[in-house]
Amino acid sequence: MSMALEMDPVETVDNAIPFVQEFYRVGGDEWTIHFHGAGITHVDALAHIFDDGVTYNGYRPSDEVMLSIGPERGGVDVMRTGVMTRGILMDIPRLKGVEYLEPGTRIFPEDLEAWEAQAGMRVSSGDALFVRIGRWARRAEVGPWSVHQEVAGLDPSVIPWLRERDVAILGSESSMDVAPPPGDLGRLVLHNFALVYLGVHVLDNMDLTAVGEAAAERNRWEFAVTFAPLIVRGGTGAAVNPIATF
Repeated sequence: MSMALEMDPVETVDNAIPFVQEFYRVGGDEWTIHFHGAGITHVDALAHIFDDGVTYNGYRPSDEVMLSIGPERGGVDVMRTGVMTRGILMDIPRLKGVEYLEPGTRIFPEDLEAWEAQAGMRVSSGDALFVRIGRWARRAEVGPWSVHQEVAGLDPSVIPWLRERDVAILGSESSMDVAPPPGDLGRLVLHNFALVYLGVHVLDNMDLTAVGEAAAERNRWEFAVTFAPLIVRGGTGAAVNPIATF
């Protein structure tokens, strides 16, 4: 089953640059997809984020290169053969007995381990970890809101836990991080650290509603996950449709 959002052509506060579809002849259309943002399910390439000019594995391209041909290392094209691994869903609203997490709710390592104990499994090396926060359940109830400003998500204290478990892929219904961030930290600390220092690809803006219901019916929170981006040399990411197979 799909874990992606349907492309949305409507501009809202959480879909600032929406999907555009134009029909130029009978049986022909073209698309404009601005996938980095809060409204389209996409995978971030490792070369999407830099720290002091450096991306994963010490790659330091010049601005001229990045603005002309794009990154020569770490682009989305490295996933051209596709991704297939074990997917694990952590349904944190279900853990806490609520329909959705309120914006600003921080998810700590102990929450992840409490879910492991409840679900009877353990995250291990090479897994794709998907964390449901109930974003779409809340949106259906209260309407769109700015998830850049406030959203439930992982606390930065989860970073060592991710390294210890050697997670390969991260995915959530937003951009992983809680907002606003704790203390004086900047935005997307965990999201950016995962890309630059852990070499973990990140899937943003997933819809984990259906897979959560399917997993609950089966009482099985692990499945095969597959996805593949378009082959775009030097691309910083791509819209994708991750598929869960039980």
